[in-house]
Amino acid sequence: MPPAGEQPGKLRSISGSDNDDFSTILANQVVKALWLEPCDSDQQTQLGQAALAAMIGMKPRDELEGMLIGQLIATHNAAMECYRRAMLGEQTFEGRRENLNQANKLCRSYAALTEALDRHRGKGQQRITVEHVNVHAGGQAIVGAVTAGGESSQKSEQQTHATREITHEPGIPMRSPDPVWETMPIAAGVRKAAV
Repeated sequence: MPPAGEQPGKLRSISGSDNDDFSTILANQVVKALWLEPCDSDQQTQLGQAALAAMIGMKPRDELEGMLIGQLIATHNAAMECYRRAMLGEQTFEGRRENLNQANKLCRSYAALTEALDRHRGKGQQRITVEHVNVHAGGQAIVGAVTAGGESSQKSEQQTHATREITHEPGIPMRSPDPVWETMPIAAGVRKAAV
């Protein structure tokens, strides 16, 4: 429990947690992950404050988001340090290559962490797969990929209409029941394939 007069979660903006001990530990972990060795005391304070400002700016909503954000900041700083070291004038070819390789790996980790944070926040890309389609006699169906298009430029700004674009995905044509084994067209306007 916090001391009398203090409310729990006063550091919530840093970690997304109502537990101030968790918030303090997470903030310390992020600051300790910074490369501070060549910096004087004022620069170290400035870097620490910048890291905390980044954590607050990403607005963690819960502890998981707070931890992912902490890892994002640490990963970003590590990647930038690798880029800095790769560009040193006295850096050897091997040293430059190794630092660029590490920066590349860190950037991929950063992208994966960002994707995980987006998925947790519900911003992940949604995909719908239709597995069964029944088309009754006289009905019509579209076979192929259907993608959303842009807005109609001829319509007023107040009206927006989504357009659909049908693309052809090549596949194996269907065989006809005919003994000659001619292929049947898949959709209107598609050329017959010769066997």
